[in-house]
Amino acid sequence: MATNPESPLDVLWKEYSHVFRDFDDMTLARWLAQTLGQIEGKAWRLSHPLLGAYRLAAQLAHDRQIWFKRLATPPSAYAESPCCRAPLLPLLTRDVRDAGLICQHCSDTLVPFDEIPEAVQAELGKWSDLYAPVHAVSHWDDRQRKAAGNYDHAYEQAAKEAETLLARVGGQIAPQLLEFYPAVIWEDQDECLEVRPEDVLL
Repeated sequence: MATNPESPLDVLWKEYSHVFRDFDDMTLARWLAQTLGQIEGKAWRLSHPLLGAYRLAAQLAHDRQIWFKRLATPPSAYAESPCCRAPLLPLLTRDVRDAGLICQHCSDTLVPFDEIPEAVQAELGKWSDLYAPVHAVSHWDDRQRKAAGNYDHAYEQAAKEAETLLARVGGQIAPQLLEFYPAVIWEDQDECLEVRPEDVLL
């Protein structure tokens, strides 16, 4: 049975994670708690290097059940997440209407969409409804591509619209969530439309 080889990027991220694998549990817990203090009060791009490092450490901490061991105390602003008992750190993605806000520690749904505070929920819903058909262009079947006439043009237009919509969610909507959560991370790319973080300008 054939196995899918890891992508070069996956291999690179695995290499990056080695530094945290050398941490003992206490050191890892303290690093996570200190970093949570550093990111508090801001809406962060998912691609930010600090968040990339935190994500690697958080995945390892989840595997080791660091937060269950209570080896370090996170900053007081962070409540305990209901999914994995790690500090509450939500990730806002383009799938927010279906998936809600995602836990940065265990990748489960942290806050279902209908439990997002109403002050922001309606605006997120409208944004998601605008984004869904734009993203869908990258998944059109042959019939839809032929109907568009010039699919390459439609794809390019969708990518430009995605850049604008991602900048809007990161610059205008995600910061509103800071009234309810100590920090927020937002997805700043769309790999299906080849939109990279550097294309999303705030």
